Amino acid sequence: MTETGNLEAKVEELEVEEEDDQIVDPWNVVSTSGKGVDYDKLIKKFGSTRIDDALLERFEKVTGQKPHHMLRRGIFFSQRDVHLILNYYEAKKPFFLYTGRGPSSEAMHLGHLIPFMFTKWLQEVFDVPLVIQMTDDEKFLWKDLAVEEALRLTYENAKDIIALGFDVNKTFIFSDMEYIGSCPAFYRNMLKIQKCVTFNQVKGIFGFGDSDCIGKISFPAIQAAPSFSNSFPHIFGEDGGKTPCLIPCAIDQDPYFRMTRDVAPRLGYPKPALMHSTFFPALQGAQTKMSASDPNTSIFLTDTQKQIKTKINKYAFSGGGASVEEHREKGGDCDIDIAYQYLTFFLDDDEKLEEIRKAYSSGQMLTGELKKELIGILQKLVAEHQERRKSVTLDVIKSFMTPRALNIPPK
Repeated sequence: MTETGNLEAKVEELEVEEEDDQIVDPWNVVSTSGKGVDYDKLIKKFGSTRIDDALLERFEKVTGQKPHHMLRRGIFFSQRDVHLILNYYEAKKPFFLYTGRGPSSEAMHLGHLIPFMFTKWLQEVFDVPLVIQMTDDEKFLWKDLAVEEALRLTYENAKDIIALGFDVNKTFIFSDMEYIGSCPAFYRNMLKIQKCVTFNQVKGIFGFGDSDCIGKISFPAIQAAPSFSNSFPHIFGEDGGKTPCLIPCAIDQDPYFRMTRDVAPRLGYPKPALMHSTFFPALQGAQTKMSASDPNTSIFLTDTQKQIKTKINKYAFSGGGASVEEHREKGGDCDIDIAYQYLTFFLDDDEKLEEIRKAYSSGQMLTGELKKELIGILQKLVAEHQERRKSVTLDVIKSFMTPRALNIPPK
């Protein structure tokens, strides 16, 4: 088979064949199960590898750091080639981190924080540069947004990302609308990727139809381009795109990077490695999709202390019994209880989480008591975030978004 034919065969394998009970792609996450998405099915379907105890043990041995609670609890559960990144770290060879955000609303919710909280921890552990892509162009193409509004939302969302405490000396945040036009190297990589993937293949991977605008069809190459280091000559110089990257993201973004990994060898670039997270559930349960247009589906970073308390008490789906008596007798179901699920994301104390799980599952702890635990944690987290965000001025944003050399520590 020719090289082109081989690529076509590989890309065709990426085509989305949805199960009747769940749909997962970059724009849709739907499951009919009360427990949400079946991640074992996704691993099998996407061809990724589960993050197992052996990888976590090697991570701790190589880095000297206990794995993050999101790794220990399987929130980041799937990966591609993370062992190669650990090889690079062990050999003191350079690599970088890449993640992103599609700015579709002014207020981000807690679920949006997950990849950034984890990425910040990875950056601190590995001490490597990070690029964060703000896909305002994607949101302009997919949403009913004016160009100016999409760009404004980039700057608003950048405030929340910066407020998490990223190191400005090692972090470059960029707007697609602003950066691509100023960086010929990034555009050249976009073109190279676009030439490698046919219209038929991109339809198969992403489900585009005949009525979709041509901007959507070309967009996957834009999200793929930051995977290659020579898209950022101000950071990596003339390295020929040889510096590999690790991408932490939710697993619905995987189709972009399966395409990227198939194209990379043809362009002479290393394949990006990935770490996939599960989805952050809506307050109403794992079957319900969070929506920026419905503020009651999640906790937003703009919510007041009272709003957080009201939303958790009123809307958080309970896995408890229908009555106190039934709950005391049968206990609660932590697999479907949203207050408990949220604690797995935001309570980093393993022993306390296990105590709560046992108490709730046995019926000793009531739903109201469980929700009270969560409310206290989230009120503190959001209040502290709001306070830090106040100090993120336009000058601070520009310091992160100006193309420049980053502080790359010598290995």
